[in-house]
Amino acid sequence: MPGLLGKKIGMTSVFSAEGKNVPCTVIELGPCVVTQVKTVERDGYSAVQLGFQEAKEKNTSAPMMGHFKKAGTTPKRHLAEFTGFEQEMNPGDTVTVELFADTAYVDVIGTSKGRGFQGVVKRHGFGGVGQATHGQDDRLRHPGSIGACSFPAKVFKGMRMAGQMGNQRVTTHNLQVLKVIPEHNILMIKGSVPGYNGAIVSVLK
Repeated sequence: MPGLLGKKIGMTSVFSAEGKNVPCTVIELGPCVVTQVKTVERDGYSAVQLGFQEAKEKNTSAPMMGHFKKAGTTPKRHLAEFTGFEQEMNPGDTVTVELFADTAYVDVIGTSKGRGFQGVVKRHGFGGVGQATHGQDDRLRHPGSIGACSFPAKVFKGMRMAGQMGNQRVTTHNLQVLKVIPEHNILMIKGSVPGYNGAIVSVLK
């Protein structure tokens, strides 16, 4: 699907035509530069590689500098591949937020906020075991039994337990596009998207 790389600015709210206060996320989307066009004959599949945000030459490796020089563009901090563009793309072309001018719904891919090591109550919504009476006061937020001890004498794979929460790739589908502001490279989307303010996200048609 065609799309662009952008940066999550934060959340705000706007009033709809019916007078309702609608929460929305503001994303700085593009401009993105075409850094490579992949073809079936040469690469085995067709895709367009886009670069987003300027990078310093001293922080860019020599092979990547050659990659950007071949495309005729300056070094970029973030790269991603997209497919399905209607118009023909060439290295050095610029794609802006106007790509979504006639789009009603989008998918947003990002990395969720990292919560660190969390227990089962916060991570999976467990209710806890028992109550804090009758001599039992230290098991309120524990997971309880995690499996039988005699057979099969193991803990099944995928058991919901305590562990790392967040910091994972998340895709949110069918988010409504509220407004496109081309002069400021801004896309306003109804609802929330994964990631912290300033995180890099991919927006797909």
